[in-house]
Amino acid sequence: MIVEDPPVAQRAPASSRILAGANELFYEFGIHNVGVDRIIGASAVTKATFYKHYRAKDNLIVEYITARHELVRRELAGIIASSNTVEDALNQFVAAAVAEIANPSFRGCPFINAAAEFPEADHPVRRVVTAHREWYVDALADLLKEMGHPVPGDAADELLLARDGALAGGYAGDPVAASAALRRVAGRVLADAKKVA
Repeated sequence: MIVEDPPVAQRAPASSRILAGANELFYEFGIHNVGVDRIIGASAVTKATFYKHYRAKDNLIVEYITARHELVRRELAGIIASSNTVEDALNQFVAAAVAEIANPSFRGCPFINAAAEFPEADHPVRRVVTAHREWYVDALADLLKEMGHPVPGDAADELLLARDGALAGGYAGDPVAASAALRRVAGRVLADAKKVA
């Protein structure tokens, strides 16, 4: 008799399977559109196991958006580590956003999507989104400062807002035009840094 390995989803710890299932479902269908029973089914866990690990859907939602933040942090760190110059890192940041927009499963920015579903500024999900955005602006400002940009904080705001617009426009409108607009804004931001350097 041949014994096959169980699917990976069945071998992973229950909490990881729940988070992975929620990650896919929340991003594809929206956080409020996905119920606990659907997450339980996708995760191949029991209701008791779900509540043992997360106690409530809100706890899972906060962990989902926190995990997304950590993924973005690792991705940006990887871009920086693999780049020869700060300019190259910023160009790779833009290229990563353009590639994300071109992905057939792209559904917009998960942070903007989450913020839209949780309008209360003091909600735990919104606090994670706010912290993520503050981190992103600071990380971009640090890179732009290192490049010699005269106003790195303002430039970081422009770059992040251009990325936000490209992600929203790339999903709701024309992905090619949105990507081109992001490249143009990034080009101007980088050109401003080169004028001073």
